Amino acid sequence: MANAMKAMLLSLSSSSLVSNPTRFLSKFPSFSISQSSFTKAPPGFPSFCTSISTDQAAPSSTTAVVAETDNNSSSSIKDVAGLLDLRVGLILKAWKHDEADSLYVEEVDIGEPQPRIICSGLVNYIPLQLLQGKKVIVIANLKPRNMRGVKSSGMLMAASDAKRENIELLFPPEEAIPGERIWFGLEDEKDDQPDAATPNQLQKKKVWELVQPHLKTDSSCVAMLGEHVMRTSAGSVACQSLQNANIS
Repeated sequence: MANAMKAMLLSLSSSSLVSNPTRFLSKFPSFSISQSSFTKAPPGFPSFCTSISTDQAAPSSTTAVVAETDNNSSSSIKDVAGLLDLRVGLILKAWKHDEADSLYVEEVDIGEPQPRIICSGLVNYIPLQLLQGKKVIVIANLKPRNMRGVKSSGMLMAASDAKRENIELLFPPEEAIPGERIWFGLEDEKDDQPDAATPNQLQKKKVWELVQPHLKTDSSCVAMLGEHVMRTSAGSVACQSLQNANIS
């Protein structure tokens, strides 16, 4: 009799669980997977998900422009180059760095209230007297660097041969005005430039590293970004004599 009652109770318990599974499942947490579960990675971990939820913030213009370089097209590289703040500069004064034999220190007017202090490793390539009063091209939105005790706030652009045995500064036409922003492309594209990136954005997105391999002089020593001419309102940018040279 006891065995019969025990079998009946087991039968009733089993049928109750099968007929009403939600009562059983409700006692346990849900592990269902949804698309939104993967749209955000935990802090400190990269996200490898390609889907984006509709409430996710839109990328910044700088991020969007840099992302376009995935196809490595000439137009996308030109857009990224537009994030560089390239300025016409005028060297007001230059001298040798007191603590570094290979460095010059320059005061450069780029149209700001105070001249920029810039360090350049040009001692072995360009005589000091040729720098005084020279118009140059400055990358103005790089992060400042401490170079042997001197805070350098920018970089002078120069052309060099493959072995870096010869280096020449890029220069604008003599009529170019210090502080003018330089662009790549046609004469009428001056006003089509995007806003320059901040120094932090430039470093984070590696803008200079993306653009620099595409910068060269042509057979006429004119500075080019791929097929796009480097321009000021007064004309194109060039170097003295280095043809088909790298620019950095």
